[in-house]
Amino acid sequence: MVTLAPDNPVSDDVRAAVGGAIDAFLDEQAGVLSGISPTTSPLLKRSRMFTAGGKRLRPAFALWAWAAITGELTPPEGVVRAAASLDVLHVSALMHDDVMDASDARRGVPAAHRQFEADHRERAWRGDPEAFGRAGGILLGDLLLVWSQEMFRRSGLDADALARAYPHLEAVRTEVTAGQYLDVLAQARDPYPLTRTEAGRIDLAQMISTVVTWKSASYSVRRPLLVGAAAAGADEAQLAALTAFGQPLGRAFQYRDDVLGIFGDEALTGKESGEDLREGKLTLLAAEAFGRASEADAAELAGLFGAPDLTAAQVERARAIIAGGGALDAVEAEIEREYDAALAALAAAPVTEPGRDGLAAMARVAVRRTF
Repeated sequence: MVTLAPDNPVSDDVRAAVGGAIDAFLDEQAGVLSGISPTTSPLLKRSRMFTAGGKRLRPAFALWAWAAITGELTPPEGVVRAAASLDVLHVSALMHDDVMDASDARRGVPAAHRQFEADHRERAWRGDPEAFGRAGGILLGDLLLVWSQEMFRRSGLDADALARAYPHLEAVRTEVTAGQYLDVLAQARDPYPLTRTEAGRIDLAQMISTVVTWKSASYSVRRPLLVGAAAAGADEAQLAALTAFGQPLGRAFQYRDDVLGIFGDEALTGKESGEDLREGKLTLLAAEAFGRASEADAAELAGLFGAPDLTAAQVERARAIIAGGGALDAVEAEIEREYDAALAALAAAPVTEPGRDGLAAMARVAVRRTF
């Protein structure tokens, strides 16, 4: 049993409750996998590794939305397990993201596909270690996706609550997958020539906004809110109000992530410093950087952006161009605009006061974070 606290909305107790629910579910799956074959053990080991820890924001948003409707701060175990399944879904997406982005690290350890690749190398197996690693990472993501649905279905929510909440779980799986595809399309565009014209800058901004709305905002904030609220029996006005709160907050959350992807502290983020620059990750911050830089600086940034072998000095130079041209300030201003819009929607929402206080605190955590 966990009690929610508005002054500490993602407390150690909340994280422990979510982690405990996931651990218990994985304990059940251990027997299933071992019954298939003991050689599937890396799947379970890495499921435990990557579902441990994390910010637990998605489950917390679901729990606080439940509180916003019911006014109660001690959610039943079934609600906690249902909320925790959202983190299993999240980790499934991270596994796929890391393969697509060819990331080397996740949460301070080698990315799953790199670990599978290392298995192959250590045992001198036949074939290409990198291909084996990618296959392992994809399959781990697939397995966690399947398990997230199973965990939700078996959470202990009553039949009516499951029926109310399940459409939002279905929707978020579609939205994040479609959003991910839109992101793949966006990443195929070269921001340097696009931002040399006004029409190109507008096109790029619209593209990024669409990706952020569906890949991140709805998936990270809006749908977790709606899952928790629907499980609690929210009416249409309450669901609409939480959408008006969650969508701009989700965009602000992603824009903060974009800033941390370039300017964040590696010790806090668990990612290599400058990784987004080395990947050439097209974000609002990158688009603003190219659009606001002088011709000489934009050309120089184009030579650095997406270069996998960037040195620390080159990363610092890219950061200087981004900040010096005003892009960082512009994105910080956009974060504040979206954050203010979210808080205004929350203030007008027909929800209980304990839940409103907790959701306001969740908004601060999501936007003011440093990791």
